[in-house]
Amino acid sequence: MYPEPMHHRQTGAGLPVALFIITVLALLVIGMAQLQESSSKAVSLQIQSQRAFFAAESGAQVALSALLLQGENIPLSCGIDISGTKSFASKGLAGCFAAISCSEFGSAQSSLVIQSQGVCGVGADRAERMIEVRLR
Repeated sequence: MYPEPMHHRQTGAGLPVALFIITVLALLVIGMAQLQESSSKAVSLQIQSQRAFFAAESGAQVALSALLLQGENIPLSCGIDISGTKSFASKGLAGCFAAISCSEFGSAQSSLVIQSQGVCGVGADRAERMIEVRLR
């Protein structure tokens, strides 16, 4: 009276197709997560590098200010103590410092070179930038 069930003759591709789709989607999600992580690290390093540049520039400006405030009649020289390390407490440069050095060059020793190396961050997030200013 009832037709005989045909379960033993049925072959389906649903399970393998579903597993394939789940695997491909999982790989896409993992790839996107890794791309997001590497992108955020690159942006973080770029920000640290920019902060180090501003720290180096600020250090050079501190040294120039000290040199130019010596007076008009005094010849320029690295004799005053401008070399050293300058730490910054401002919000944008917190944790950064500038290593400042001064040297004389030229035949008459009338020109100065101020080098300021800005450093921000530690470890893998460390960034350094160097600025050189020549003064006659």
